Amino acid sequence: MEHLTQQQQFAALVEWLRVAIVVPEAFSLAYNAEASEFIRFNHAKVRQAGQVQQASLNFKLINDGRHADLHLTLSGDAEVDQARLGAALQQLREILVLLPQDPYLLPNTENWQISNIQDQPLPDSAHVLAQISQLADGLDLVGFYAAGPLYRGFASSWGALGWHQANSFNFDWSLFHANGEAVKASYAGHDWSDEAFAHRFQQAREQLEFLGRPLHALAPGQYRAYLAPAALEEVLGLLCWGGFSADSIASKTSPLQRLYNGDAELSPLVNLNEQITGSLSPAFSGEGYPRRDLSLVSKGRAHQRMVGSRSAAEYGLTANGAGGGESPSALSMAAGTLALKDILKQLGTGLYISNLWYLNFSDQSAARLTGMTRFATFWVEDGEIQAPVSTMRFDDSAYSLLGNALEALTSERELILSASTYSQRQTASNLLPGALISRLTLTL
Repeated sequence: MEHLTQQQQFAALVEWLRVAIVVPEAFSLAYNAEASEFIRFNHAKVRQAGQVQQASLNFKLINDGRHADLHLTLSGDAEVDQARLGAALQQLREILVLLPQDPYLLPNTENWQISNIQDQPLPDSAHVLAQISQLADGLDLVGFYAAGPLYRGFASSWGALGWHQANSFNFDWSLFHANGEAVKASYAGHDWSDEAFAHRFQQAREQLEFLGRPLHALAPGQYRAYLAPAALEEVLGLLCWGGFSADSIASKTSPLQRLYNGDAELSPLVNLNEQITGSLSPAFSGEGYPRRDLSLVSKGRAHQRMVGSRSAAEYGLTANGAGGGESPSALSMAAGTLALKDILKQLGTGLYISNLWYLNFSDQSAARLTGMTRFATFWVEDGEIQAPVSTMRFDDSAYSLLGNALEALTSERELILSASTYSQRQTASNLLPGALISRLTLTL
C-alpha cells in the first residue's frame, strides 16, 4: 500500500468529509501529529530511549447555531481512519439535535490558505548522545531529550486550509551536586550547534562548582537581583494566565487590568509580542482563524490583546487567532543592552536567580506575585559569586519587577521551548532576555 505523508493523510480525510457533509451542516477539522524521539538520562547514562508517532483530529460539527466536538485518535490506515471519521460524524449528528443554540458561536467563514513548513534537518541522535556523554563525564546528570517534527493542520467546510510543520529539539537537564543541590538548564531550537550547546553546558557546570560552598542565609528584605531568562519566564508565564486575554480584560479579572485600563505602566524597556513569525507555533488557530504577530506591550504600555472567537462574539471584537485560554503561545520580549559578560558586574551585590517555581498570585488585581527561588540561586558581592542561597520566598508586584525596579535587560535572549509532553509535545515557546532588578522583596 502506498505510504502517505501526514499532510496527505489529513487532506484525504478533509476531502472525504467535504463530500459526506450535508447542507446546512458545516465542519471544522483540526489535526495534531508528531514523530518524536525521546531519550531519558540518569547519572549521565541513557536509561530509556524510544520513538512516538501519533496523530489525532478535533472534529467540530455545526448546524443551525448548534455545535458539538469529538476527539479522534488516528491509526495511519486510510480506510480505518475514514471509518472512524464517518462514525464520529454520525455520533455528532445525533448529539446536535439535543443541544441548544450557542449565542457565542462565531466560526470563521473565510476561505484562507496557509502553509508553513520548517523542515530544517535535526541533529543525529548518536551525535547528540556523544556530545552529552563527553560533556557530562564524571557528573550526575538527569535530563530529557526530545526531538522531531510537529504537525498541525486545519480545514473547514468554508474552504479554509492550513498546514504547519516545525522541526525542533529540546534538551532539558539538571546537574546534581553530591550535597543534593542542583543546577537546571536547557538547550532548544531548530538548529543544533555543538559550540552553543557546549557553552550552555559549561555555564551550568561552572554554577555547579559554587553549590559546594556553605549556604548563605538571607534575612527577609529587599535585594538587588538578576533574573535569568528561565526565572523571568516563570514571572511572565503567570501573568499570561489571563493577563492579555480579551475575556479577562472585559470581565475585569485580568492581573494586568490596571495596565490595560491605563492606570499603570511598566518600564519603557518592556516590549512584549506574540511573535508567530519564525516560531514553532502555527499561523492559524484550532478554531480556524489566521494568526499574526501582535504587539501586547509596547514601551511599557498596553497595546493589543489576545482575542478568541467567543470573546469576539460576546464583546463585539475582532478575533485574532487566540486559543481558548487566550494566552500567548509564542511570547517574545525585546532584548536590552546589558551584555552577558557584564551581568555580575552590573548586579554588584545581590542575588543571581537562575530559576523560580511555585508561583501564584498573592493579589491578582494588583499583579502581585509570590513564589520560591529554585536551583542555583547565588549571593553575589562586588560582582563575584560568593555562595548559594537558602531557598527563599519572594512577594512582589509585576509593576515593580517589570516597572520602576527594572534597570536593564540582556542583549542576548534565550529560546525556551515548552518541555511538556502531556498527551503530546507542544509548540509553545518563549524568547526572553534576562532582567536586572534594583529591588526584589523576599518575605521568608
